[in-house]
Amino acid sequence: MDGHPSRKTVLRAALAAGVATPAALMGVPALARTVTADGTTNGAAPQLTPSCDDGDDPTPPQMEGPYFKPNSPRRTSLLESNTPGVRLTVTGYVFGLACRPLSGVLLDFWQADVNGAYDNVGFRFRGHQFTGEGGAFTLTTIVPGLYPGRTRHLHVKLQAPGRPVLTTQLYFPGEPRNNTDALFDPRLLMTVRDAGGGREAAFDFVLDVPQTPGPSPTTPPPGGSTWAVGTAYRPGDRVTYGGAAYTCLQGHTAQPGWEPPRAPALWRAG
Repeated sequence: MDGHPSRKTVLRAALAAGVATPAALMGVPALARTVTADGTTNGAAPQLTPSCDDGDDPTPPQMEGPYFKPNSPRRTSLLESNTPGVRLTVTGYVFGLACRPLSGVLLDFWQADVNGAYDNVGFRFRGHQFTGEGGAFTLTTIVPGLYPGRTRHLHVKLQAPGRPVLTTQLYFPGEPRNNTDALFDPRLLMTVRDAGGGREAAFDFVLDVPQTPGPSPTTPPPGGSTWAVGTAYRPGDRVTYGGAAYTCLQGHTAQPGWEPPRAPALWRAG
Protein backbone atom coordinates (compact mmCIF):
# COMPACT_ATOMS: atom_id res chain seq x y z
CA MET A 1 0.00 0.00 0.00
CA ASP A 2 3.05 2.28 0.27
CA GLY A 3 1.58 3.99 3.34
CA HIS A 4 -1.54 5.38 1.61
CA PRO A 5 -5.03 4.65 2.99
CA SER A 6 -7.73 3.03 0.88
CA ARG A 7 -11.18 4.54 0.48
CA LYS A 8 -12.46 1.96 2.95
CA THR A 9 -9.88 3.15 5.49
CA VAL A 10 -10.88 6.76 4.89
CA LEU A 11 -14.56 5.92 5.40
CA ARG A 12 -13.82 4.10 8.65
CA ALA A 13 -11.76 7.07 9.86
CA ALA A 14 -14.61 9.43 9.00
CA LEU A 15 -17.04 7.34 10.98
CA ALA A 16 -14.64 7.19 13.91
CA ALA A 17 -14.39 10.97 13.78
CA GLY A 18 -18.15 11.17 14.34
CA VAL A 19 -19.35 11.66 10.76
CA ALA A 20 -22.69 9.88 10.84
CA THR A 21 -23.70 9.80 7.18
CA PRO A 22 -22.19 10.44 3.75
CA ALA A 23 -24.45 13.50 3.46
CA ALA A 24 -22.45 15.10 6.26
CA LEU A 25 -19.39 14.91 4.02
CA MET A 26 -20.90 16.69 1.05
CA GLY A 27 -19.89 20.21 2.08
CA VAL A 28 -16.27 19.55 2.94
CA PRO A 29 -14.65 17.11 0.47
CA ALA A 30 -10.94 16.42 0.75
CA LEU A 31 -8.32 16.43 -1.99
CA ALA A 32 -6.35 13.35 -2.91
CA ARG A 33 -3.17 15.21 -2.00
CA THR A 34 -4.29 16.07 1.55
CA VAL A 35 -3.67 12.51 2.77
CA THR A 36 -0.20 12.11 4.24
CA ALA A 37 2.06 9.11 3.96
CA ASP A 38 1.18 7.92 7.46
CA GLY A 39 -2.53 7.84 6.64
CA THR A 40 -3.55 11.03 8.43
CA THR A 41 -5.18 14.13 6.98
CA ASN A 42 -3.30 16.81 8.92
CA GLY A 43 -6.17 17.41 11.34
CA ALA A 44 -8.87 17.72 8.67
CA ALA A 45 -11.85 15.35 8.82
CA PRO A 46 -11.27 12.49 6.35
CA GLN A 47 -13.68 12.51 3.41
CA LEU A 48 -15.11 10.18 0.78
CA THR A 49 -12.61 10.98 -1.93
CA PRO A 50 -11.50 8.62 -4.74
CA SER A 51 -8.27 7.00 -3.59
CA CYS A 52 -5.37 6.63 -6.00
CA ASP A 53 -3.15 4.06 -4.37
CA ASP A 54 -4.69 0.63 -3.94
CA GLY A 55 -6.82 -0.20 -6.94
CA ASP A 56 -9.96 1.63 -5.77
CA ASP A 57 -12.02 3.34 -8.44
CA PRO A 58 -10.56 6.41 -10.16
CA THR A 59 -12.55 9.64 -10.40
CA PRO A 60 -16.08 8.54 -11.34
CA PRO A 61 -17.40 9.30 -14.84
CA GLN A 62 -20.59 11.20 -15.58
CA MET A 63 -22.67 11.75 -18.69
CA GLU A 64 -21.47 14.21 -21.34
CA GLY A 65 -24.81 15.95 -21.68
CA PRO A 66 -26.14 17.65 -24.83
CA TYR A 67 -23.83 20.68 -24.93
CA PHE A 68 -20.31 19.36 -25.61
CA LYS A 69 -18.51 20.75 -28.67
CA PRO A 70 -15.13 19.50 -29.97
CA ASN A 71 -12.27 21.75 -31.11
CA SER A 72 -12.46 24.22 -28.24
CA PRO A 73 -9.64 26.81 -28.11
CA ARG A 74 -6.56 26.05 -26.05
CA ARG A 75 -6.65 28.41 -23.05
CA THR A 76 -6.60 28.37 -19.26
CA SER A 77 -8.95 31.36 -18.88
CA LEU A 78 -12.54 31.32 -20.16
CA LEU A 79 -13.03 34.98 -19.29
CA GLU A 80 -13.63 37.58 -21.97
CA SER A 81 -13.86 41.37 -21.83
CA ASN A 82 -16.56 42.48 -19.37
CA THR A 83 -17.63 38.89 -18.65
CA PRO A 84 -20.43 39.05 -16.04
CA GLY A 85 -20.45 36.68 -13.11
CA VAL A 86 -18.56 35.79 -9.94
CA ARG A 87 -14.94 35.02 -10.79
CA LEU A 88 -13.89 31.41 -10.13
CA THR A 89 -10.40 29.90 -10.16
CA VAL A 90 -10.17 26.10 -10.13
CA THR A 91 -6.82 24.47 -9.41
CA GLY A 92 -5.74 20.89 -8.84
CA TYR A 93 -3.71 17.94 -10.00
CA VAL A 94 -4.21 14.86 -12.15
CA PHE A 95 -2.89 11.61 -10.69
CA GLY A 96 -2.49 8.05 -11.92
CA LEU A 97 -3.32 4.93 -9.91
CA ALA A 98 -0.08 5.03 -7.91
CA CYS A 99 -0.80 8.57 -6.71
CA ARG A 100 1.88 10.09 -8.92
CA PRO A 101 1.07 13.22 -10.96
CA LEU A 102 0.48 12.88 -14.70
CA SER A 103 1.87 15.35 -17.22
CA GLY A 104 0.47 16.02 -20.68
CA VAL A 105 -3.12 15.23 -19.71
CA LEU A 106 -5.75 16.99 -21.84
CA LEU A 107 -8.51 18.72 -19.86
CA ASP A 108 -11.41 20.11 -21.91
CA PHE A 109 -13.82 22.26 -19.87
CA TRP A 110 -17.25 23.62 -20.79
CA GLN A 111 -20.01 25.23 -18.74
CA ALA A 112 -23.09 27.46 -18.65
CA ASP A 113 -22.81 31.23 -18.45
CA VAL A 114 -24.12 33.31 -15.56
CA ASN A 115 -27.67 32.93 -16.91
CA GLY A 116 -27.45 29.14 -17.19
CA ALA A 117 -27.08 29.14 -20.99
CA TYR A 118 -24.49 27.29 -23.11
CA ASP A 119 -22.92 28.82 -26.20
CA ASN A 120 -23.77 26.32 -28.93
CA VAL A 121 -22.68 28.61 -31.77
CA GLY A 122 -19.23 29.77 -30.64
CA PHE A 123 -16.87 28.81 -27.84
CA ARG A 124 -17.77 31.05 -24.91
CA PHE A 125 -16.98 29.24 -21.65
CA ARG A 126 -15.24 26.44 -23.51
CA GLY A 127 -11.53 25.69 -23.56
CA HIS A 128 -8.89 23.01 -23.24
CA GLN A 129 -5.45 22.82 -21.65
CA PHE A 130 -2.74 20.31 -20.72
CA THR A 131 -1.18 19.47 -17.36
CA GLY A 132 2.46 20.39 -16.91
CA GLU A 133 5.32 18.34 -15.51
CA GLY A 134 3.87 18.28 -12.00
CA GLY A 135 0.37 17.26 -13.12
CA ALA A 136 -1.16 20.63 -12.20
CA PHE A 137 -3.92 22.57 -13.93
CA THR A 138 -5.55 25.98 -13.40
CA LEU A 139 -8.85 27.18 -14.84
CA THR A 140 -10.04 30.80 -14.62
CA THR A 141 -13.75 31.24 -15.28
CA ILE A 142 -16.99 32.27 -13.52
CA VAL A 143 -19.37 30.43 -11.24
CA PRO A 144 -21.85 28.88 -13.71
CA GLY A 145 -25.51 29.82 -13.58
CA LEU A 146 -28.41 27.47 -12.91
CA TYR A 147 -30.87 26.05 -15.41
CA PRO A 148 -33.93 23.80 -14.93
CA GLY A 149 -33.30 20.33 -13.60
CA ARG A 150 -29.63 20.72 -12.70
CA THR A 151 -27.53 21.91 -9.81
CA ARG A 152 -24.48 24.14 -10.39
CA HIS A 153 -21.67 22.24 -12.16
CA LEU A 154 -18.71 22.25 -14.54
CA HIS A 155 -18.18 19.73 -17.34
CA VAL A 156 -14.76 18.29 -18.15
CA LYS A 157 -13.16 15.62 -20.32
CA LEU A 158 -9.71 14.30 -19.42
CA GLN A 159 -7.38 12.13 -21.47
CA ALA A 160 -3.87 11.01 -20.57
CA PRO A 161 -1.63 10.29 -23.58
CA GLY A 162 -2.68 7.02 -25.17
CA ARG A 163 -5.43 6.36 -22.60
CA PRO A 164 -9.26 6.41 -22.76
CA VAL A 165 -11.21 9.64 -22.21
CA LEU A 166 -12.81 10.30 -18.80
CA THR A 167 -15.93 12.46 -19.05
CA THR A 168 -17.21 13.81 -15.74
CA GLN A 169 -18.64 16.83 -13.92
CA LEU A 170 -17.57 18.90 -10.91
CA TYR A 171 -19.95 20.20 -8.24
CA PHE A 172 -20.12 22.98 -5.65
CA PRO A 173 -20.69 22.28 -1.94
CA GLY A 174 -23.68 23.75 -0.15
CA GLU A 175 -25.89 24.08 -3.24
CA PRO A 176 -29.59 23.47 -2.43
CA ARG A 177 -30.12 21.65 -5.73
CA ASN A 178 -27.44 19.08 -4.89
CA ASN A 179 -30.17 17.18 -3.03
CA THR A 180 -32.55 17.05 -5.99
CA ASP A 181 -30.22 16.65 -8.99
CA ALA A 182 -30.29 12.97 -10.01
CA LEU A 183 -26.77 13.23 -11.49
CA PHE A 184 -25.13 14.81 -8.43
CA ASP A 185 -22.29 12.72 -6.97
CA PRO A 186 -20.66 13.87 -3.68
CA ARG A 187 -17.36 12.28 -4.77
CA LEU A 188 -17.16 15.02 -7.42
CA LEU A 189 -17.48 17.96 -5.03
CA MET A 190 -14.78 20.60 -5.25
CA THR A 191 -13.43 22.36 -2.19
CA VAL A 192 -14.54 25.98 -2.54
CA ARG A 193 -13.81 29.15 -0.58
CA ASP A 194 -14.48 32.85 -0.98
CA ALA A 195 -11.48 34.93 -2.02
CA GLY A 196 -11.26 38.64 -2.82
CA GLY A 197 -14.77 39.00 -4.17
CA GLY A 198 -14.52 35.78 -6.15
CA ARG A 199 -14.24 32.10 -5.33
CA GLU A 200 -11.36 29.61 -5.35
CA ALA A 201 -11.98 25.90 -5.89
CA ALA A 202 -9.77 22.83 -5.92
CA PHE A 203 -10.15 19.26 -7.14
CA ASP A 204 -7.75 16.40 -7.85
CA PHE A 205 -8.55 13.91 -10.60
CA VAL A 206 -7.45 10.26 -10.46
CA LEU A 207 -7.24 8.59 -13.88
CA ASP A 208 -7.17 4.89 -14.65
CA VAL A 209 -3.50 5.01 -15.62
CA PRO A 210 -1.23 2.26 -14.25
CA GLN A 211 1.94 3.53 -12.62
CA THR A 212 4.90 2.06 -10.84
CA PRO A 213 4.75 3.15 -7.17
CA GLY A 214 7.63 5.26 -5.99
CA PRO A 215 8.83 8.83 -5.92
CA SER A 216 9.14 10.85 -9.09
CA PRO A 217 12.60 12.00 -10.12
CA THR A 218 13.55 15.25 -8.49
CA THR A 219 16.39 17.68 -8.15
CA PRO A 220 17.49 19.45 -4.96
CA PRO A 221 15.64 22.71 -4.25
CA PRO A 222 17.54 25.88 -5.11
CA GLY A 223 19.59 27.70 -2.50
CA GLY A 224 17.68 29.60 0.14
CA SER A 225 15.00 26.89 0.48
CA THR A 226 13.58 25.22 3.59
CA TRP A 227 10.89 23.34 1.62
CA ALA A 228 11.74 19.63 1.37
CA VAL A 229 10.22 16.58 -0.31
CA GLY A 230 8.69 14.16 2.19
CA THR A 231 7.83 16.82 4.78
CA ALA A 232 4.25 16.87 6.10
CA TYR A 233 3.03 20.46 5.99
CA ARG A 234 -0.02 21.86 7.77
CA PRO A 235 -2.11 24.90 6.80
CA GLY A 236 -0.31 28.02 8.00
CA ASP A 237 3.18 26.48 7.90
CA ARG A 238 5.76 28.81 6.33
CA VAL A 239 8.71 27.83 4.15
CA THR A 240 11.15 29.47 1.80
CA TYR A 241 11.89 28.32 -1.74
CA GLY A 242 14.52 29.93 -3.90
CA GLY A 243 14.76 32.75 -1.36
CA ALA A 244 11.00 33.58 -1.46
CA ALA A 245 8.55 32.98 1.43
CA TYR A 246 5.40 30.85 1.10
CA THR A 247 2.48 29.95 3.41
CA CYS A 248 0.82 26.51 3.27
CA LEU A 249 -2.88 26.53 2.25
CA GLN A 250 -3.69 22.79 2.19
CA GLY A 251 -2.27 20.13 4.48
CA HIS A 252 -0.15 17.68 2.45
CA THR A 253 3.12 15.78 2.29
CA ALA A 254 5.53 17.44 -0.16
CA GLN A 255 6.23 15.56 -3.36
CA PRO A 256 8.27 16.32 -6.48
CA GLY A 257 6.25 18.63 -8.70
CA TRP A 258 4.59 20.34 -5.73
CA GLU A 259 7.28 22.98 -5.21
CA PRO A 260 5.65 26.18 -3.85
CA PRO A 261 6.01 28.25 -7.06
CA ARG A 262 4.38 25.44 -9.06
CA ALA A 263 1.56 24.61 -6.62
CA PRO A 264 -0.73 27.62 -6.06
CA ALA A 265 -3.41 25.30 -4.65
CA LEU A 266 -1.00 24.33 -1.87
CA TRP A 267 1.11 27.45 -1.29
CA ARG A 268 0.50 31.20 -1.22
CA ALA A 269 3.42 33.53 -1.80
CA GLY A 270 4.23 35.66 1.23
